[in-house]
Amino acid sequence: MRLFESRLVVFSLLVSVTVVSFARAGDEIYQLGKESMPHEDVPKGQLTEHVWKSELLPETIRRYWVYVPSQYDASRPAAVMVFQDGHAYVDQEGWFRTPVVFDNLIHAGELPVIIGIFIDPGHKKEKLPEKAGWRPRAENRDFEYDSMSSLYAQFLLEEILPEVGQQYQLTEDPSQRAICGISSGGICAWTVAWERPDAFRKVLSHVGSFVNIRGGHVYPALIRKSAPRPIRVFLQGGSEDLNNAHGNWPLANQQMASALNFADYDYRFEYGEGAHNGIHGGAILPDSLRWLWRDEK
Repeated sequence: MRLFESRLVVFSLLVSVTVVSFARAGDEIYQLGKESMPHEDVPKGQLTEHVWKSELLPETIRRYWVYVPSQYDASRPAAVMVFQDGHAYVDQEGWFRTPVVFDNLIHAGELPVIIGIFIDPGHKKEKLPEKAGWRPRAENRDFEYDSMSSLYAQFLLEEILPEVGQQYQLTEDPSQRAICGISSGGICAWTVAWERPDAFRKVLSHVGSFVNIRGGHVYPALIRKSAPRPIRVFLQGGSEDLNNAHGNWPLANQQMASALNFADYDYRFEYGEGAHNGIHGGAILPDSLRWLWRDEK
């Protein structure tokens, strides 16, 4: 019994490490550019914070944020981009600084008018932690993000998008809907589009966990043996990413890229030297977004 318990502890620690963010020597080669910095002559979008208790994912509570660009016109449906681990993407002093990037690229006409929805995974508590972040760890994250099912897509389509859509006019065109995430959030973004290409057709994955946490290591084989879905995919990975009992992240992302190439997907793979964090992904976020939305301005 003690041996069994010790193995559970080890497994728990291994799962947790996919959430922990850290830097390594060499990460400093990736620097944020001018599109990730605020500029006085660029109008700023509005960012609001909300709390959601889910029925589809029972006994969970989470934060989410909604970004609305200053160019939003209520008479026209706006494009939508959903981000998992929303706190990491919405932080305007963090790796990605997505609201700032959106401000700059939408103002420059390099992106369409996009409403950003930044969603954290569910906590199984009555009240949320005082501050958003990686710690304390959201108990439902692995289930929501690493499961190979359509449940999380259903959660977005039946709960979150309708809720945001009560206040803003959101597009229902799948080619105008994108989804993004880091680590387990990256494989989650892929799963949503894979399961529901009728609803999401653009994917951005940063150091995606395409490994065997909950069976996601089979995706390269599934992609090769399935009829291509109409999904555009941008993958970012790093040679110094994780290697543990769940799998090897650098190899897993290379396998995904190879499978996407074999199956003739519209994809791009940026393989750098970074570790399991958003430093490289943040540095190339403006270019990633331009590539992903290149036909939708």
